[in-house]
Order: sequence, then C-alpha cells, then structure tokens
Amino acid sequence: MKVLVINCGSSSLKYQLIDMESEKVLCKGLCERIGMEGSLITHDGNGHKATTQVDFPTHTEAFAEVVKQMTEGEGKVIDKMSDIDAIGHRVVHGGEKFQASCLITDEVIEAIRALSPLAPLHNPAGILGIEAAKKVFGADVPNVAVFDTSFHSTMPAKAYMYAVPYEYYEQYGVRRYGFHGTSHKFVSRTAAEYLGKPASELKVITCHLGNGSSIAAVDCGKVVDTSMGMTPLAGLMMGTRSGDIDPSIVAFLEGSLGVDGKAIDTILNKKSGLQGVSGVSSDMRDVGSAAAAGNARAKLALEMLGYQIKKIVGSYIAAMGGVDAIVFTGGIGEHDADNRARVCENMEYLGIAIDAGKNQNVHGDICDITGAGSKAKVLVIATNEELMIARDTKEIVEG
Repeated sequence: MKVLVINCGSSSLKYQLIDMESEKVLCKGLCERIGMEGSLITHDGNGHKATTQVDFPTHTEAFAEVVKQMTEGEGKVIDKMSDIDAIGHRVVHGGEKFQASCLITDEVIEAIRALSPLAPLHNPAGILGIEAAKKVFGADVPNVAVFDTSFHSTMPAKAYMYAVPYEYYEQYGVRRYGFHGTSHKFVSRTAAEYLGKPASELKVITCHLGNGSSIAAVDCGKVVDTSMGMTPLAGLMMGTRSGDIDPSIVAFLEGSLGVDGKAIDTILNKKSGLQGVSGVSSDMRDVGSAAAAGNARAKLALEMLGYQIKKIVGSYIAAMGGVDAIVFTGGIGEHDADNRARVCENMEYLGIAIDAGKNQNVHGDICDITGAGSKAKVLVIATNEELMIARDTKEIVEG
C-alpha cells in the first residue's frame, strides 16, 4: 500500500508519499503561496530535488501539480495516480467528537467544519486540503483524517476540565484538549518497542519540544495529562508563545496598554516566549548563542524553559505514580543537549539520570542517554508524524 500524507495550511500543502510495506518515503515536498503570486513547489523524489514556480489559484491546482511531479520527470516515483492507495490528512482539532482517526465522509467534513471555532487557523485549511484531494483523486481513493487531539482523548475529566462555570464546558467546549498528539503517540510507542515491553505496561513522559512545545503523561499507553490546553498557547513557554500565565494579566495589560483582547492574544501568541524574554530570537539556537556570549536575558530564557519542563515532568511522575521512560523529541528535544541536561539535572532522587557523554553525542532515530544508576530510561527519539499518520491511514483503510 502507498499512502499520501497531507498537511495543509491556508496557503501551503506539505506532502509525503510512503510505501507502507517498507515504510520508506518515496518522495516529499511542499507547495507554497497557494492563492498568491509567486506560488511554487519543491519536490524531492528519486534522488532529485527541484523547486518550480507554478500557478496555484487553489489547493486543487496544487494537488494536480503534486501528482504531476510524482508521475513525470526526474522526480518520478510512481507510474500513475491510481498507484496511490489512500490519503491521510493531518487535522488539528477533533474536539470531543473525534477520539480516533477515521475515514472521511461528507458528515465528517461538516463535523470538522463545526469544530473550526476551536482551531480557526487550522481546521478550515485542513478542509481545503480534503476537498481538493477528493476533487483530484476522485471517490475511489479513500481519505482518512488523523487528529492532533485524538491521542489525548483518554484524559480523565479531572485532568481536562477547567475550574470555570461548568456550563461553559457544556455550551462552548471549554476544556483541555492537548495537541501534538500524533507525535506523542509515535514516540511513546517507539519507546515501548525499544524497551521491549507493551505500551500497556509502561509509564512514559513524552516531551515534544520545538517552536511549539508540549509534554504528555502516557500511562499504560493512554494519555492521562498533557500541558497544552484548549489552545496551543497553554503549558510551556515556546518560541513566541507565553505558555501558562496568571489569567488576570490579560485584563491588566488591556488596561495598561489600552488595547483589546485580540491585541493581547497576538502578544501572547506571537511576541512572547523565548522571543519575548530574550529579546533576541524565537529560535533556541540563536538564544543559546546569545546566552553563551553573555546575554543575561537570553540566559534567563533558557533557564526558564528548562525549569518549566522539569516542573511538568515532576508533576507527571507524581500523577502517574512513577515513570519508566522520559522521551525527548522535536527540534529542541532532539538537538539541544544543554536543554536536556538542564531538565534532568538533580533528578536523581526521582530515579532519573543521564550520561553526559551520551547526551552530547546523540545520533540516529533512537538514542539512549540514560545514566548509571537511573531507574528510568531517558531516550531521544526522532519524531515522525507523517509515518504515524500513514500507519493510522493504513489501519483504517484495511479495517
């Protein structure tokens, strides 16, 4: 089976074609500036990578060009469009409606559309991709929706509810949903495979750390808590997001700055986090370089992030009554040894220690950086959300 994995933005279309027999990526690419001037496609297949300027008025034309790139020229990896057996779509928000991946029908599309108020930037873009795929590929190719939120749907009410009037949950769906679920699912299952135990016997804490970051407590294969909330703004400080703050700061800043809630939302989502504290950049590498050069605010930003991750990891160990493995993944999780060291420093009393040498020499898809005497395994695992989407798609279609 060959599965085409799609991740759509409002003006972009990211794709991978995966042969599920070997789980090999046959090709991948990105369509950019859809509906804008200067639209283009970058296609990487058959050892050939090229960027081509193509007019994409809508996502439908972008999909047609993806098919052309896969079936013609130097980047050809299949003979014809019908060689694609299924299409898996990343959908950000499934609310309480979708607690697992599912085959896409007209009813599913309308349900995803109804959830757009919970993810106004993402769900409408996902629908654009789904509808364009159905136009280009026709009714014979099954489409599957894989939701960022669904892996977190096992959380108990005590973890997902907020202490606001209960009717806000009933009427507006105000609750914790969590995100990055596809990544948390992939790395927690990969950790179980590495440890040679079923996920149902393990307590795992997965740290997806990047420009957007979240942590999940996975107890016996099921999420019992996660750091992001109703929106991806909650939890840890991130590249430009504040993470958790005192809610009254919103009203205080509205009055102090003389702006409305929308402006404050922009500040908290786009001008805060590493960027806001350091004043240097939202990129961890830039902030690290500035800190090493003596920038006090950059150093503070790094210390804050490490401290926040450590606090959440500790709270999840308490929530699960122990931990068998801690997994670092995502751009920061996989590549920033100093951050991993800050998080795991002085955690020996909880049975957590890392090997400094191994931590500085991480390579490959799975790297064990566990230190001597550590009761819990500490792993660095390269996430692969596209492969997880393809696996879910294959399972749904074959089932």
